[in-house]
Amino acid sequence: MDVPAKGNVLGRIVPARYILGILGSIGMAIVYGLKVNLSVAMVGMLNHTAIKNAVHNVKDEDNLTVSTGELECEPTGNATSAKEADGPFFWSSEVQGIILSCYFWGYFVSQIPGGRIAELFSAKWVMFFSVTINVVCTLLTPVMAEAHYAAVVVVRVGEGIGGGVTFPAMHVLLSKWAPPSERGVLAALVYAGTSLGTVISMLMAGVLTSTLGWESVFYVMGGLSCVWCVLWVWLVQDSPQAQPLISVEEREMIVKALGGKADGHEHKQQMPVPWKAVFTSGPFLAILVAHACSNWGWYMLLIELPFYMKQVLKFNMTENAVTTALPFLSLWIFSIGLSRGLDWLRSKGKITTTTARKIGTLFASVVPATCLLALCYVGCARGAAVALTTLGVTAIGGMFCGFLSNHIDIAPHFAGTLMALTNTVATIPGIVVPIFVGVITHGNQTISAWRVIFFITIGLYIIEIIVYTIFGSGEEQPWNRVPETTEKSEGTPLKTKEEDLNKST
Repeated sequence: MDVPAKGNVLGRIVPARYILGILGSIGMAIVYGLKVNLSVAMVGMLNHTAIKNAVHNVKDEDNLTVSTGELECEPTGNATSAKEADGPFFWSSEVQGIILSCYFWGYFVSQIPGGRIAELFSAKWVMFFSVTINVVCTLLTPVMAEAHYAAVVVVRVGEGIGGGVTFPAMHVLLSKWAPPSERGVLAALVYAGTSLGTVISMLMAGVLTSTLGWESVFYVMGGLSCVWCVLWVWLVQDSPQAQPLISVEEREMIVKALGGKADGHEHKQQMPVPWKAVFTSGPFLAILVAHACSNWGWYMLLIELPFYMKQVLKFNMTENAVTTALPFLSLWIFSIGLSRGLDWLRSKGKITTTTARKIGTLFASVVPATCLLALCYVGCARGAAVALTTLGVTAIGGMFCGFLSNHIDIAPHFAGTLMALTNTVATIPGIVVPIFVGVITHGNQTISAWRVIFFITIGLYIIEIIVYTIFGSGEEQPWNRVPETTEKSEGTPLKTKEEDLNKST
């Protein structure tokens, strides 16, 4: 039953679907901001001098020598910047890799159950749980760090459990709230919040660490995020039918655009997922491959970029925060502009949904792969390195209106589950990347070591380009309508038996 539109005043001022989009974007920003703040704060938490001396001592004991041909960049800023960055914790590069990757342990296990719970019960409350657990664990991080790094691992796993359900929950909400003509824009608005959160988090974390100490990063950012929780509960509902703060016109427009039945969508989502059809679907597997390969590059830049700027290009704390954060701001702007442009072309019949998704995905793979290849050879040219990373990170924004929106196109009834499946597999790079980088750069924080890392990333981007370009599709798949087919097939035998009986009579 529809809820009376008591909130017509607010609904007429700001459309309810855009209130959902804005708050969804802020929610994604909070989750991603609280995920990446540790990458920046850790630069101020670690005792870099002690760690570097320990590595040199081990080399001396093992009679190892450093390659004399390796180029090393000179530090920027004043000479005391490196000393000012020293913190209380003596964590080796392997421990750092574990701490940064353990977030994805929780992220990995929560997505599929989170997606189904969102589909069957309430995506709104799944999203609320996600942000709330991230806030609580963030506020506990300083205390846990003082206790032991293993305690930090525990709270980071907790954050990962919450973070893992964000994409499935938002996919379910978008499948109920976004008219097909606005799907790319709303999806980009929501998911571009990940880059906006990254920008704000990296800048805030850098400033807070250098001025108030690394502990303030977690207390300030965790505390501010509590405001969102109140607004989300008040202003967001699972569907237009359940939303009182919406105009009658908007509700009717959304419902009609999504099929014209007030309760049909929710009913279908309670049907079993056609697992066999899903895992033998070429378009779904193309999304899966694209998501996994793209996430390797995404996490490489999201998590490891601050360390590349610190270890190789020798930026100080403030410069590090700015140079790693600003590309994500341009990503946010680019993703919104690209999605609006592609949706406009689709509405005019200039391109199909399939073409739009492939264009977005090509931007998100070809450009960063090219930039990483160039980055391998610019050496200590900091201006060129910053320009290349900015361009590469910006272009990744194409994924929001590319393969990340594609689940809703091919199977809107199972959008949350499909996103959970691909994002679960795409979580593996998040686990592997920090450990992989830690091993490659252990005692060898040089351009040549990072060159190996970048070449592997380029190879995965090439796989993404080939697979998604060939097999990707924006068309709804037949198995999305399994419930209707089942009902018809169940009715056929009864009709046949009745006809046979009449014939025999």
